[in-house]
Amino acid sequence: REVYINAIVRDAEGQKMSKSKGNVLDPIDLVDGIEVEPLVAKSTSNMMDPRRQEAVAKRTRKQFPAGIPAFGADAVRFTFASLATFNRTLNFDLNRCDGYRNFCNKLWNATRFVLMNVEGKDTGLDAGAPTTLTFVDRWLLGRLQQAKHDIAANIDAYRFDLAAKALYEFVWDEYCDWYLELAKVQLARADAAGDAAASRGTRSMLVCELEATLRLAHPFIPFITEELWQTIAPLAGKSGETIQLQPYPRANFDRVDPAANTQMALLKDVVNACRALRGEMNLSPAQKVPLVATGDRARLEESLPYLVPLARLSSAAIVD
Repeated sequence: REVYINAIVRDAEGQKMSKSKGNVLDPIDLVDGIEVEPLVAKSTSNMMDPRRQEAVAKRTRKQFPAGIPAFGADAVRFTFASLATFNRTLNFDLNRCDGYRNFCNKLWNATRFVLMNVEGKDTGLDAGAPTTLTFVDRWLLGRLQQAKHDIAANIDAYRFDLAAKALYEFVWDEYCDWYLELAKVQLARADAAGDAAASRGTRSMLVCELEATLRLAHPFIPFITEELWQTIAPLAGKSGETIQLQPYPRANFDRVDPAANTQMALLKDVVNACRALRGEMNLSPAQKVPLVATGDRARLEESLPYLVPLARLSSAAIVD
């Protein structure tokens, strides 16, 4: 009933890919990688104008002196999803594949971190066990609902580029760069205080939201998400033969906590301000310095346990 027509794929210089120009890239070579001489042989074989063989060979060796590295199928898929705008043409840039391979590595390493902190421990599967969620946990839960909505809405509208962008920003910027760092602080504090409810809350958020994120990412990067889901799903209380047959996540905006979002925005602002000040003062990243802050004392005090490690502080004081 519906037909999606993708844009014409051109090379990085905007030239239409054609055999006669020798600028065609085989997607299999992006997935598996290829050395320069086999790539030259492939580019110059069966050319309509054999007189261009020498020029094409020279151009290929100059453009790919080390050949093409193996980016993997998921990185190539994600790259083309990110380029799938409503434009009539798209210029393919090999560097984008490298960026999305890094994204896949980021997701893999995030899963390793979660497994290190939840395997063999209570992840909140027992419904009767008390669980405490911090404002950071509640913020992530709400942020995931927004990501679910944005990704699904853009897939329905065939804006695969915007869906890929929403997924990338949530996984890289919010889950990995912020939540995982803050979760380290929460687990250390809870374990030191013997607060089982707080430990359970953080571990349940780590594993359950990662499981939902893997299902969100599956249409874009199916191979790595299948591999990771098989390990994460049992820890999140999910069962099934494959991630392919799991329901796609749906947003529930009842889980959005405006107060937690406000508190998290303050924490981000203060951490970023501290990091900016460190840069302006040419302080070594390893050097710990004291912080003096003024403002809403109650809200700042709630953020202090996170500020000290994230901004590399020796101490923190709030003054009126």
